[in-house]
Amino acid sequence: MDSGGNSLPSGPDGVKRKVSYFYDPEVGNYYYGQGHPMKPHRIRMTHALLAHYGLLQHMQVLKPVPARDRDLCRFHADDYVTFLRCITPETQQDQLRQLKRFNVGEDCPVFDGLYSFCQTYAGGSVGGAVKLNHGLCDIAINWAGGLHHAKKCEASGFCYVNDIVLAILELLKVHERVLYVDIDIHHGDGVEEAFYTTDRVMTVSFHKFGDYFPGTGDIRDIGYGKGKYYSLNVPLDDGIDDESYQSLFRPIMGKVMEVFKPGAVVLQCGADSLSGDRLGCFNLSIRGHAECVKYMRSFNVPLLLVGGGGYTIRNVARCWCYETGVALGIELDDKMPQHEYFEYFGPDYTLHVAPSNMENKNSRPMLDEIRAKLLEYLSTLQHAPSVPFQECPPDTELHEEDEDQQDPDRRWDPDSDMEVDDDRPLSIRSRVKREIMEPDHKDSEDVKEPVDHARDMAVSYNTGNTSLKAPNLGSDQPEACVKMDQDSSNKPSDQPTDMNL
Repeated sequence: MDSGGNSLPSGPDGVKRKVSYFYDPEVGNYYYGQGHPMKPHRIRMTHALLAHYGLLQHMQVLKPVPARDRDLCRFHADDYVTFLRCITPETQQDQLRQLKRFNVGEDCPVFDGLYSFCQTYAGGSVGGAVKLNHGLCDIAINWAGGLHHAKKCEASGFCYVNDIVLAILELLKVHERVLYVDIDIHHGDGVEEAFYTTDRVMTVSFHKFGDYFPGTGDIRDIGYGKGKYYSLNVPLDDGIDDESYQSLFRPIMGKVMEVFKPGAVVLQCGADSLSGDRLGCFNLSIRGHAECVKYMRSFNVPLLLVGGGGYTIRNVARCWCYETGVALGIELDDKMPQHEYFEYFGPDYTLHVAPSNMENKNSRPMLDEIRAKLLEYLSTLQHAPSVPFQECPPDTELHEEDEDQQDPDRRWDPDSDMEVDDDRPLSIRSRVKREIMEPDHKDSEDVKEPVDHARDMAVSYNTGNTSLKAPNLGSDQPEACVKMDQDSSNKPSDQPTDMNL
């Protein structure tokens, strides 16, 4: 380990953070299909790097409890969740109408173990939110999560279940305000849409805008009703580099934290904004990408880190390994340790990769204009909007099983990752196909899908707790999604007072 580097804390950021890391060894076996750019195998590659860099021993390692139907239905429609649970590659030809209705097919294919995959990655994000709510960690990490395109009633952009929305709903049980930040190259449309009419969740998305999936995220899209100015979009062009990116990220997010004062932050760390991504067109280095994690960490607010896009999988693993080090305040050697996926990282076998010499189409006047416009939006906001509350429903149970309590020796075994993967019963292994190593190549164009309009949600809040009601599908006009009680006498602070632990 080096003694210096941009991930090491200093000044007010100097306190070490307690980190909870969620990982299921099964997740790397799910397989979207031959030639599909989304490869869950990248999560297992990331975990192997964490193990061999020695980072696991600095974190609480947890296997997520799979999300149940009723957990997923806190946001998603019942019939959509039922469809995901029942559809299989063998039965899909008999349900063509349902496939079309729920946008499942080419970009979001049916594969073996699809529903279990959704339960696993959603369980990690919700579990992370529960740990943060109970004050049992400062930072929670679920690299398998971050699937930000999924909508209430349909799949989109390789995403089936929106684990981020579910995690934010969990955080809203304790925190008056939750901030969502998205540094994936694609617009975080599913999360923005879910909270478009509330001032309890602010969404900020930095993304490629133009002829690019999903086609949403204009700077003029700012929220509606009570949510006006609580959705911010930072539209960028090809080739943005570290310096240009940070010239927007730091001043905008600094002002957001000052004005909104969130009780918790969710940061989606999509790695397709890195230079050289198979589907991306930005030019960020791993250090530049991680600078966003470092900056949000510096505010000492409960932080949930989730994954997202990323299709040059060797660079995804590099990035999320390094950003785990940032969360822990540990700088990692650039020279990569030997491990089971070492051959993926040749010929240099280093953690960092140099950005390319591609043209940065984001001019200084353009960046200045974007920054000025967004700061203008923020200047109109009421500082730290307060939320009236009523009575509190039950907290989500803390029933995750800590791998540290199961077998401490095995947890720190550098080879334990593959042992855990392969020691599963044959009946479980046969449910999913083993991911195979495929050469990375740049697609000629990115995925295109139809743009979906925001759906209306009715959300009731009881002492900072959130539950979704059935959407009002009878109106095309979005309505304010927060039903506010006028009695604010029971309003709690941002931090939990009695978690009944």
